[in-house]
Amino acid sequence: MVKKSAKTVELLDMFTKKHFERIDKMFDRNFALGIETAAIDGNEIGSMCSSSCSREFCRIVRSSRTGASRCRQDRLRSLNLAIETGQPYTSLCHAGIVFVCVPIMDQHIPLGGLFFGKCLTDEFSYIAEEDILKRLKGLRLNRTKLIEAARNLPLIPSRRIHDAAEFLFILLYEVTTLDPSTVHWRRQQAQQQSEISEHIQKSKKLGHITQYPYESEQKLIAKVKIGDRTGAKETLNTILGTIMFRNPGDLNVLKARLVELLSVLSRAAAEGGVDINLLLEKNLAYIGKVLNINTQQDLCAWISHGLNDFIESVYTSQDAKKITQLKPAIDYIDANFDRQITLPEIAKQVHLSVSRLAHLFKEQMGITLIDYLTNVRITHAKRLLLTTDDSCTTICYRVGYNNQSYFTRTFKDIAGMTPGQFRQNNKR
Repeated sequence: MVKKSAKTVELLDMFTKKHFERIDKMFDRNFALGIETAAIDGNEIGSMCSSSCSREFCRIVRSSRTGASRCRQDRLRSLNLAIETGQPYTSLCHAGIVFVCVPIMDQHIPLGGLFFGKCLTDEFSYIAEEDILKRLKGLRLNRTKLIEAARNLPLIPSRRIHDAAEFLFILLYEVTTLDPSTVHWRRQQAQQQSEISEHIQKSKKLGHITQYPYESEQKLIAKVKIGDRTGAKETLNTILGTIMFRNPGDLNVLKARLVELLSVLSRAAAEGGVDINLLLEKNLAYIGKVLNINTQQDLCAWISHGLNDFIESVYTSQDAKKITQLKPAIDYIDANFDRQITLPEIAKQVHLSVSRLAHLFKEQMGITLIDYLTNVRITHAKRLLLTTDDSCTTICYRVGYNNQSYFTRTFKDIAGMTPGQFRQNNKR
């Protein structure tokens, strides 16, 4: 028996054979693709690899010791990049075919990765043949068998590869008990850069230099005061995009503007009830942090983190008493969304009248009580659509609705598509 390395054992403690089998079944049903699992050291775990993941082309390449070594190095490189970015990483391997790595992490601990692909995204051609032979030059391989195997590789469009990667990423963290908080943070960082870039592109289309959006600062203050994290982040990214559009590549200007934004956030937090002495202490620490960061991406990510910190300060200030008062209602909704519950029933949990609860909830959460319940139900419905084979009708009842037409209409209002379309789009 081959002794498992410590790194492999660590992965298997968190990601079990049962987890893999469930993920493999769902992934194969939706995309007809096999998966292979590798520990953080790049070594495959044979007991958690699909029978369909092995390609004749890859077996031929790995028949060479040098080829096998290069394959392992490819896995390591993809693992490192997927873990670094916190999202699926798609690349061409050393032999010229496509493969994807989905990072397996638990909080800040990288454990390994799930790999799939080993395919082509375009029709096999003379150019592709020449590229493969050039990449594998020097390896002692049967050229005729190699090219024949390459011709038999599956052809999968880039869009479908992307959809499969996103599907597998979601599926991995839904099925397991892993906490991908670090992964999510990195994905949020990438999402932030995407939103900033989109704003810059829109500004370019206007054909003139956009003035600094002071009105957006006022909007940001309002969002922080009510604890609207999503709205505050969107507004912050608009401001950052404008700064970088007006002063492209100028790190000093960005730092100066961020110091000003810290004052804006402090004022918002103060108006939200946070002690001024605490805010002054935070500001001094934040300014020192700004001065020691030397890339635009890290600066933007850091100010977004600071924004969350200010909003959290608002919640833990004198207004936190009201939030604490709402917590039993929120917990009750989270635990009972899958059945018919009424507003009086929820209000009873916090010993308030329905009207008082509705007013307080809207004031403190920035969303109505009904909208919160709806979002909880639709979020859970999305998870069921992705991770089970239940019909849309069954899912409708599982998330607390008793009318499929109403469920479908509500789902479409929030997701922009029907439940059936949502599931189908994740199979492409």
